[in-house]
Amino acid sequence: MGLGNTFKTARLLVSLTVLFVLVGGALGGSGGMLLAFILALVMNAGSYWMSDRLALAMTGAREVSFSEAPELHRLVEQLTLQARLPKPRVYVVDSPAPNAFATGRDPAHAAVAVTTGITHILTHEELAGVLAHELAHVRNRDTLLAAVVATIAGAITMIANMAQWALLFGGYGRGEEDDGGGLGGLVGGILMIFLAPIAAVIIQLAISRSREYAADSTGASIVGDPLPLARALEKLEMANRAIPMAVPPATAHQFTVQPFSGNGLAGLFSTHPPTAERVARLRAMALRPMPL
Repeated sequence: MGLGNTFKTARLLVSLTVLFVLVGGALGGSGGMLLAFILALVMNAGSYWMSDRLALAMTGAREVSFSEAPELHRLVEQLTLQARLPKPRVYVVDSPAPNAFATGRDPAHAAVAVTTGITHILTHEELAGVLAHELAHVRNRDTLLAAVVATIAGAITMIANMAQWALLFGGYGRGEEDDGGGLGGLVGGILMIFLAPIAAVIIQLAISRSREYAADSTGASIVGDPLPLARALEKLEMANRAIPMAVPPATAHQFTVQPFSGNGLAGLFSTHPPTAERVARLRAMALRPMPL
C-alpha cells in the first residue's frame, strides 16, 4: 500500500469525521458538535469489535470446515502463506451470483467468504486471483477501514434525514443561544442538513474505490500474476449484471465486484471503480515486474 494512497485515504477519513461533527453543530450548536464527536468515537469502537460479525450475518454467510470445502481451504491456506498472513476463517454464501468478500478488524481476526456460484464460472487460477484480492484487503487493513467509513457515512445520512423530517414538520431549531448568527446560521444549518449526506457518500465512494485499486495491485503481487484476477473480474462483472445478489446495499463495498447492477445513475454511486479500468490496470501490470 503506497504512502501517497495511505495519506489520501487518511485525509478522506478525517474529512468524513469532520463532516459528522459539523452536522452535529448544524443541529445542536457546540453541544451538538461535542455529542457528534463522542458518537464518532463510539461508532468507530463498535465498528472495530463488531464489523465482521455484522457483515457475515447481513450476507447470510456460514462458516465451512475443511471437510466441507477441502479445495477452498487448501487454496486459502496456500495464498495466506504467500501473503504471509494468518489463515482466516472460511465462509460460504448460498447464492448463484459469483462473488467474494473479506471482513475482520485485523489479519488475526479475519474471514473470507465466497458465494456458491463463484466456483461454477472461475478456473482455479482465477479463483486464486479473487481470493488474493480479498486477502489484500485484509493485509492492507481495508476491511476495518471500510466498516468505519460505512458506519460514519450511514450515521450522517440517518441524522440528516431525521433533521429533514423535523424541518418539514416545523421541529427544527438550534436554540436562541446557539443560533450561529440568526437567519444566516439557520440557512447554513439547513444547507448542511441537505448537502451533508451527499458529501458523505462522495467521500465514502472515493475511499472505497481507492482501496479496490490498491487491493487489485496487492492481490496480483500475492499470486505473482495479475492476469487471472483480470479475467476473473470480467467474468464476475458480466455474471453479476445477469444475476444480481440479494444483499443489503450497505454491504456492497465488501464484495470483489459490485453485487448488483450498476447501470445508469446507479453506476455513478458505485462503491467500486469501473471494472474495465481495473482490468486495464491489471493488464498493464503484467508488462512490468511483480514485486511482492
